[in-house]
Amino acid sequence: MSQTEPSSTTSTNLQDAAYKKNQLFLILGFLFLTNAIVAEFVGAKIFSIESTLGISPFQFPFLGGQLNGDMTAGVIIWPVVFILTDVINEYFGKEGVKRMSWIAVICLIYSFLAVRIIMGLKGANFWLSSGQNQGINDMGNAFNALFGQGLMIIIGSLVAFLVGQITDAVIFEKIKTKFGNNAIWMRATGSTLVSQFIDSYVVLIIAFYFGGKYDLIWVLQVGTFNYVYKTIVAIVMLPLLYGIHYWIDRYLKSGKH
Repeated sequence: MSQTEPSSTTSTNLQDAAYKKNQLFLILGFLFLTNAIVAEFVGAKIFSIESTLGISPFQFPFLGGQLNGDMTAGVIIWPVVFILTDVINEYFGKEGVKRMSWIAVICLIYSFLAVRIIMGLKGANFWLSSGQNQGINDMGNAFNALFGQGLMIIIGSLVAFLVGQITDAVIFEKIKTKFGNNAIWMRATGSTLVSQFIDSYVVLIIAFYFGGKYDLIWVLQVGTFNYVYKTIVAIVMLPLLYGIHYWIDRYLKSGKH
């Protein structure tokens, strides 16, 4: 009897570890998908950081023009996606990131198709006029304008997302292989800076330059400011990344992953 107890204990511990790993992947996956989907849907909005903060317009020379504080709204929460990408890569490897990225792409395609179908539904008469006290004459048109992102925006978002995620995973793994499990900041920041550079420009060039016929200088201005913001946030959020690692290691009851 005593000979079987260690084996039984080991089996129980392995099952518990596997259960916690699965739970962790689900939690990270839900957070990842939620942020990715929300970021994609709000990304069509271009906002002014100067007007939002109530400050004077920026006056930075850039490519023969002035670099201003225009950014896509999705950039506000997009750094969270890249932090989650690094965490998933840390505990589940490059294959875990690829699996989650493809799941996200499928969910995004489904979401865009579902919204397109809903946009085609005829609104009830009382609902169509329900926004008039807020200056909205037709709620149906407002709804479609809000959610009706152009095809090129959708394509640009999906391409940028997938390319950015895979790039992040590959660079993260290469840095980790070279430097080992130390210097989390190096692999997290290094992979994020490269992947977010790609993401910042690809989506805008496809969606607004090729798809929307916007001026290339404006597209590069917005992409540059997006990238500067993402870089700053990636550095500022490093303590949070270390905190997440600490919590996960405690949850898994192991400092090894």
